[in-house]
Amino acid sequence: MKERIRQLLEDALPLVDFDSDFLFRELDSLGVTTILMTLSEEYHIKLDAKDATPKNLKSLDSLVALVESKLAKN
Repeated sequence: MKERIRQLLEDALPLVDFDSDFLFRELDSLGVTTILMTLSEEYHIKLDAKDATPKNLKSLDSLVALVESKLAKN
């Protein structure tokens, strides 16, 4: 799942370093929205503004954990 998420997000946001330990700092509001929409569409989960926290967007691993937690609730 991690590699699929990396591929999706690198295609959508090619200038963002998804290996960064502080991914949230590299994102503007459009980047955050793009991530949430891309993951929502790919995994058929509901992600909204309350999911856009620095903790959830800290790294690629935290994004994977967010998706996994949403999938577990479905």
